Amino acid sequence: MFLERGFEVDHSTINRWVLTYAPQIEKRLRRFRKPHCGSIRVEETYIKVRGKRKYLYRAIDKHGNPVDFLLTANRDIEAAKRFFNKMLKEEPLMSPGRSGTDGANTFPSMIKQSVDKGHLRPDPVHYVTKHLQQRIESDHFRVKKNMPKVGGFQSFHTARRTIAGFEAMLWLKKGFDFAGKWTVRQQNDLIALLFGLQKVNKA
Repeated sequence: MFLERGFEVDHSTINRWVLTYAPQIEKRLRRFRKPHCGSIRVEETYIKVRGKRKYLYRAIDKHGNPVDFLLTANRDIEAAKRFFNKMLKEEPLMSPGRSGTDGANTFPSMIKQSVDKGHLRPDPVHYVTKHLQQRIESDHFRVKKNMPKVGGFQSFHTARRTIAGFEAMLWLKKGFDFAGKWTVRQQNDLIALLFGLQKVNKA
């Protein structure tokens, strides 16, 4: 796009823009997430940071809409609890009645603690099924396909901020269940509104 308009921009400049603005876009788009009182799918996948595995916890609803995410250094019970706490703490309406996970033994105690804290409704249904997890496994690919292929990210900080941008774009493309057709122009207009900018597209 820059070349078409006669601009020369180094890739490092684009990278700095991503690290600066992606977390801000993600933070401002969070307010538009819809309640997910039905069911969600929760699973972790891994990414590479300096060649070592780090873990990305993600959740989607039964329609495939992204709910939340958390990048952690470890894959353990504390990381799982942090993810549920992040997903539900400030958005009680997000509380799902049913949670589907893989067979990892970290999830049952994570769900119990979320109930004890009041982040989940009492007696939530927790089910473990490989078949229903296929949707979120496919959704992981949408986030990971644009990540560095060799060695991964060079720092945890860079990975976390970049992934925030990837997830924000998934939220934006899904349209937050807005009525009618959700166009790229409307997506741009929403971003402009969030940052107090003039519309970049004119009819």
